[in-house]
Amino acid sequence: MNARTLSPLDRLLAGIERALETVSGAPEAARPSPADAFDETDMDDAERRHAAGLMRINHTGEVCAQALYDGQAALARNEDTREHLLHAAAEETDHLAWCADRLKELDSRPSLFNPLWYAGSYAIGALAALAGDPVSLGFVVETERQVEAHLEEHLDKLPPQDERSRAVLTQMQAEEIRHAHNARERGGIDLPFPIPGVMHLTSMVMKAVAYRV
Repeated sequence: MNARTLSPLDRLLAGIERALETVSGAPEAARPSPADAFDETDMDDAERRHAAGLMRINHTGEVCAQALYDGQAALARNEDTREHLLHAAAEETDHLAWCADRLKELDSRPSLFNPLWYAGSYAIGALAALAGDPVSLGFVVETERQVEAHLEEHLDKLPPQDERSRAVLTQMQAEEIRHAHNARERGGIDLPFPIPGVMHLTSMVMKAVAYRV
């Protein structure tokens, strides 16, 4: 069935299915992981724990991105905007799966708080959509801008020899930049004060918690 012909109930059930896949930690990627181009390298216990903490943050960030896009798509007023959001969400699913795979390789796990992060981000996405497509797309622009910045920070903080994690984050960063550009081109507006600052503070809390739990 084409996405354009889905009933509200169909969309609700599809959304529930995506939510369960997202928070269960078992999403399936449509593309191979960028990490596959690199061999695993030796790291001591402290380096592995640090790399895992960073990748857990990025996994949680992708949970939030998936939820944000799902909430926005569910209530998008324009069908083209809905299709755009769902396409971006599909790429975010790849990111989520790549991060989940890397966490397993590092003998670690996703954040225990992912269901909470998902619920909060979905609600924000839905509220943004209710405010209209320009605001909703503006949330995409600002979210991806902040994600790009923290990915750059993590690329600097990863253990130098962890090329598998670095490959994943580099690919993710390039695609987050493209998502922001596309949302801007579709009419995304600059969010008014103090929304970007609140988003940044919320992100800082999420990163501090997800690194450890």
